[in-house]
Amino acid sequence: MKLYRNQEPFTENDFKNCFKNYQKQIYRFLYYKTSNIEVSEDLTQNTFVALWENRHKVRQDTVLSYLYKIAENLFLNENKHLKIKENFHFLYLPPDINVESPEFVLEEKEFQEKLNLLLSTIPEKSRTVFLMNRIDRMSYEEISRALDISTKAVEKRMSVALQILKNNSLNI
Repeated sequence: MKLYRNQEPFTENDFKNCFKNYQKQIYRFLYYKTSNIEVSEDLTQNTFVALWENRHKVRQDTVLSYLYKIAENLFLNENKHLKIKENFHFLYLPPDINVESPEFVLEEKEFQEKLNLLLSTIPEKSRTVFLMNRIDRMSYEEISRALDISTKAVEKRMSVALQILKNNSLNI
């Protein structure tokens, strides 16, 4: 990314404002993808570290898209790492056994499993758009800018998500 002639460099103050304005949004985006609070927090922090390290490349008008791209890449790297780790765990370590399971924890776990199962039937790109719209209450235009895709693509992905949810909610 190259700075344009009339564009000011990304300053420490710009970074602070960016963090203040977008940290929660990036965290939720990563949480939708990982379903893990700790991993989402770590990836969010790493996203902003990467932004700071590359501040000389950042343009004010595309900073949010840049943050989403960094977050997506960090998620993909983390996902690869977790798959390798899981394979190692299953091959070499015995499974953990949890003896205590109160009724409400069990019910919550069952509900979460059903919800995750239902959401997992939606392709990742459509699921991300669905969650950004329904949980973050972002408009299609805001999602379009954040993911650097057209508004029509957002509409199509949302349509796919809703159709899948409609079809599969009866089965679960």
